[in-house]
Amino acid sequence: MTAATHSSLFPQVPESADAVLDGLDPEQREVATALHGPVCVLAGAGTGKTRAITHRIAYGVRAGILQPATVLAVTFTNRAAGEMRGRLRQLGAGGVQARTFHSAALRQLQYFWPKAVGGDLPRLLERKVQLVAEASARCRIRLDRNELRDVTSEIEWAKVTQTVPADYPAAVAKSNRDAPRDPAEISQIYGMYEQLKRDRSVIDFEDVLLLTVGILQDRHDIADQIRRQYHHFVVDEYQDVSPLQQRMLDLWLGDRDSLCVVGDASQTIYSFTGATPDHLLNFRTRHPGATVVKLVRDYRSTPQVVHLANGLLSQAHGRAAEHRLELISQRAAGPDPAYTEYADEPAEAEGTARRIRDLIAAGVPAGEIAVLYRINAQSEVYEQALADAGVPYQLRGAERFFERQEVREAGVALRGAARAGGNDSLLDDAGDLPSQVRAVLSTKGWTTEPPAGSGAVRDRWESLAALVRLAEDYVRVKPDASLGDLVAELDERAAAQHAPTVQGVTLASLHSAKGLEWDAVFLVGLTEGMMPITYAKTDEQVEEERRLLYVGVTRARLHLTLSWALSRSPGGRASRRPTRFLNGMRPGSVSPGAGAAGGAGGIERGSAGRRKRRGPVLCRVCGKTLTDAGEMKLMRCEDCPSDMDEALYERLREWRSDQAKELGQPAYCVFTDKTLMAIAETVPGSDGELAQIAGVGGRKLERFGADVLTICAGQEVEGADEED
Repeated sequence: MTAATHSSLFPQVPESADAVLDGLDPEQREVATALHGPVCVLAGAGTGKTRAITHRIAYGVRAGILQPATVLAVTFTNRAAGEMRGRLRQLGAGGVQARTFHSAALRQLQYFWPKAVGGDLPRLLERKVQLVAEASARCRIRLDRNELRDVTSEIEWAKVTQTVPADYPAAVAKSNRDAPRDPAEISQIYGMYEQLKRDRSVIDFEDVLLLTVGILQDRHDIADQIRRQYHHFVVDEYQDVSPLQQRMLDLWLGDRDSLCVVGDASQTIYSFTGATPDHLLNFRTRHPGATVVKLVRDYRSTPQVVHLANGLLSQAHGRAAEHRLELISQRAAGPDPAYTEYADEPAEAEGTARRIRDLIAAGVPAGEIAVLYRINAQSEVYEQALADAGVPYQLRGAERFFERQEVREAGVALRGAARAGGNDSLLDDAGDLPSQVRAVLSTKGWTTEPPAGSGAVRDRWESLAALVRLAEDYVRVKPDASLGDLVAELDERAAAQHAPTVQGVTLASLHSAKGLEWDAVFLVGLTEGMMPITYAKTDEQVEEERRLLYVGVTRARLHLTLSWALSRSPGGRASRRPTRFLNGMRPGSVSPGAGAAGGAGGIERGSAGRRKRRGPVLCRVCGKTLTDAGEMKLMRCEDCPSDMDEALYERLREWRSDQAKELGQPAYCVFTDKTLMAIAETVPGSDGELAQIAGVGGRKLERFGADVLTICAGQEVEGADEED
């Protein structure tokens, strides 16, 4: 627990403007006192950036330099905006607007629509997937559930990059973007989707920004009115700004420069949504006189975690890497990151659950532990393993705390008890505030012991238990507080979306973990094909995957475990390799450029060990017995999902084509398509592993094995680029 990232749950409001600056380090203080002109804060992970900018706003307000109603702070999530409002309230600057880009734009759009356009604002479409599905059906284009989600994301990307349907194919080609379908088909669906919205008088979330920008561009009187309202702007997570959001920010500012931006190019992980760090990296070019402050003192993580994080970025390439920040831990030494290799994914999940159970037994709260993975589909095996181990968990991305039905019902019950006072028989034997809260919530399902297992009943109990703990913390700070005082505090927190912590292990994707932190973090599934993900093909895409892992590492305060499984299912071929991003950092590996990675010396093996495959050939995905020769070669059913490295498969096909031409034989005489697919799925690292693949006999191993293994290692075949 450190001063920069953790404070008392109910801190006292600073007595003066100068008192707002107490406890800030020199760089944070420089941010807080730089109140004039453009300011750019380059803030590494865990360096207290939110603390710095909230104290900056509060100092300006308390010193009389900034008027609360004229300040607009914008960020990217409701949670972050809620946290900012909560902190500002605690610092005595409660009148400042802290919103997401979308909520700020929607508020302005609702207010100015009658004046700018006339009539009522069209209804806001909460979920666009259903309308996209209808649009694709009208275009006679069939999409499965995953394709529907991906096409919807493409439409969102097109809109935030201000790309109209007709220009979508060209924009995809220019940006080297991998479209989930033929760009011409997506363009057609996109156009029909826009037509359906117009026909039904609805708008989506991207339209909120587009329409607001359109009004501010066309109506100078409305733009001037907004500029008279807001004089000072603060933008958090500036590396994630899209071109459309930057355009709106420019229109808010006009010709003024009272702007403070905060960001870290090394945490740019949302480029697929249109986000770009270019605005952050170009800030000093656009504003030559800007004050630039770098925050590199890491108050979150131990030196061991910070060392790994710095090591990850030291191998990075590209423009963002050129501006990386070297973090300096401000914490005492802790345990080294643990690297664990497992035989298969279920063994990895079970081993992770055991370690989590041990941490909880050692005193680490369940709410301070997280399991982070690359894609949401990986969560199920960890949900099952934690449930089997009796460990409570919560999935990140669920509804907001104060919007949960049980929390709303609890609030009504507490408010009623507060109004009744001594006339409520429930409170007869409750002497203090926590006892009163426990008594009231016992009627809503709270008990002293949690219910067994997981699921909705356990989730409900965890929500109520969080309210009980909040009451216990509140009375420590305000011993004379009444039930009515607590209800008022809950109302203020609900308005600010400043929720207490639910006590359960967090399961989350790496993307959704951005901005969060835990005492213990488990980064799981760290294999090639998952990290970096298979479809990350360009150098830029691979570097973003590296930054995503960096974000995951920097979520950990003290305990950090990194793990991978050698196969997907029990009995599968142990063909997977740990992510290249850990080369040179995990024990037994060699840094990039120093030759192939060495053995796994120093790596802890999962207790399940390696299993040899015996008896009938089973599908390594669903477990079904295989009889078809092609399926047996792939070690999976034809219909089961493939984890094939598509880029590797294409390189193998190109190599095979060259070999076939040189030999004057058909391509299948070198290797069949099925054999190449099996190689691309297993990615062998030795002659022995390659020889186990059906279709690779001794003769072909001797003739082609060296080339195939070279390609699988990501290297160029010697002489491949030379002309005959």
